[in-house]
Amino acid sequence: MNLPNKLTILRIIMIPIFVALFYITAIPYNYAISAGVFALAAFTDFLDGYIARKYNLVTNLGKFLDPIADKVLVSTALIIMLLPIGGTVILPWYASIAVAVIIARELMISGFRIVAASKGLVLAADKTGKIKTFFQDISILVLLVGASFEGLYSIVNIIGLALLGISALLTIISGTEYIVKNISVLKD
Repeated sequence: MNLPNKLTILRIIMIPIFVALFYITAIPYNYAISAGVFALAAFTDFLDGYIARKYNLVTNLGKFLDPIADKVLVSTALIIMLLPIGGTVILPWYASIAVAVIIARELMISGFRIVAASKGLVLAADKTGKIKTFFQDISILVLLVGASFEGLYSIVNIIGLALLGISALLTIISGTEYIVKNISVLKD
C-alpha cells in the first residue's frame, strides 16, 4: 500500500475521532479541538492527491477510497453541526438548506461515478469541484471554531455561514459542470 492510500485510510480513521471530540463536552474547547482534527483530515485529502499525482502513485484503491473518505468527512461534519448539542444547534435552520444541497450533490455525483465505473470509466474531480471542497472545509472549520468561542450570531459564525452559502453555490455549479461535461456516461 502506497503513501497516498495510507493517508486516505488515516483520513477515514480520523472521522470517528473528530466526532468523538466534537461530542465530549467535558473537554474544554472541544469544538476547536475537533476542528483541528477535521483540519488535519482535510489536509490529508490535499496531500494524498498531491503525492499521488506528483509521484505517479495513483491506484484504483485510491480512486475508490479518496472520494468516499472526502464525502464521509464533510457529510459527517455538516450533519453533526445540525444536531442539538446541550439544547443548542451550531447551524441555524436555514443552513440546513445548504447542507441538504451539498449532501444531495455528493450522492448524485457518487451515483454518476458508479454508472461510469460500470462502463469502465473513471471520472476525475475537476477544478471547480476542488474549489468547492476547499470552501466546504474552510466553512466547517470556521463554524467549529466559532462554536467553541462565541455565540451563534458572532462574527465568526456569520463568516462561517457565508462561507457555507458560497460552498452550496459552488456545489451546484460544480455538480452541474461535472454532469454536463460527462453526460455521455448516461447515454446507452
